[in-house]
Amino acid sequence: MRFARWFLFLLAIGPSTSARAEDWPNFRGPRYDGISAESGLRTRGDAPPERLWSADLGEAFSSFAVVGDRAYTCGDKNKKQNLYCLDASSGEIIWQRDIEREYPESHGSGTRATPTVDEGRVYIMGAHGRLVCYDAAEGKELWSHTYRNPPTWGYSASVLIEGDKAIVQVGGKGAVVALNKETGAEIWKSCEGDAGYATPYPFKHDGKRYVAVFLGDHLSIVDPLDGRVVFNKEWKTSYKVNAAAPIYHDGYLLMTSGYHQGAALLKLRTDGDRLAADEVWRSDVLLNKFQSCILYEGRLYTSDQRALKCVDFLTGEELWSQNRVAHGTLVLADSHLFLLTEKGELRVAPISPTGFVPTWSAKILDGRCWTVPVIHNGRLFARSLKEVACFDIAAK
Repeated sequence: MRFARWFLFLLAIGPSTSARAEDWPNFRGPRYDGISAESGLRTRGDAPPERLWSADLGEAFSSFAVVGDRAYTCGDKNKKQNLYCLDASSGEIIWQRDIEREYPESHGSGTRATPTVDEGRVYIMGAHGRLVCYDAAEGKELWSHTYRNPPTWGYSASVLIEGDKAIVQVGGKGAVVALNKETGAEIWKSCEGDAGYATPYPFKHDGKRYVAVFLGDHLSIVDPLDGRVVFNKEWKTSYKVNAAAPIYHDGYLLMTSGYHQGAALLKLRTDGDRLAADEVWRSDVLLNKFQSCILYEGRLYTSDQRALKCVDFLTGEELWSQNRVAHGTLVLADSHLFLLTEKGELRVAPISPTGFVPTWSAKILDGRCWTVPVIHNGRLFARSLKEVACFDIAAK
């Protein structure tokens, strides 16, 4: 019944959604890679993009899930962490729900995780540890759980939907939990250790599905069917900030973190009912505190703690680097990198292994910008600690 209502809801909003639009239902997009399939975007000019709407929803680092003509994000207001369902065209609040009490923090308050939308439900993890599933159309709470082993700067990993399961990293004994996505009933617990900050990452290797979970001091790979751990690799980063998403491609798995840890590329192989790995390279060429890389045509693009750069995936060789563009966030669309700098400047450049040469730059937000933007239906959804905003970036 709920699926039928959601289907009718999507039919109702369908005419207002461009045929080119690809839904962005979860953190880093439908393929978990930061790459949008949209085309026909504005990539040149001098003037800033038209601001379609903006809103003061309170502080948060939560990005956006955009499905149809609804956008979901979070913000601290009235001493609560709130989940907002917005009209993506106007910014009007359709519904708002309290997740849990506020999360004050000197570097930036509010919810860290991004909402996940799947089959008429929206899932969100509060920074203190309350996980809630709501009806996406109307905001009715369907089920919830509370976990009590947050990392230093709060629960930050978003919910992964894998088949019939909602998978979250919660820390402690049973650090990774799989729940029935419809009922919230626990299916399995796995792993042990402090929670990290990265969202569980799904991939397929040798014809089998796996989920990589970047915990506070190691990376675990689990079988999503039963939670069985098939691989572990120690990875100790200062303050246990393992936050950047792992990246899998063609048998290789990249892991990276900031401070002084660096990055490693692993060549995975099936070893009976487990996985084994050989280290292909290890280097400090990448130091990703919380920014994840984008892999495109064999090259990694990122704005890590030192610079904006391009690195060869298989060799770890740095192909180019631009200083003074640290801590930015990237999304790839229409063969262009859309970079939002820490200071709120949008820079757009053709993706290239030879350099980053902007064809369009504009200041679009005030305040610290550490949240990755989203491109949907010719619009850019972005936020700073001060505001959320939506911009028209369709080509004219």
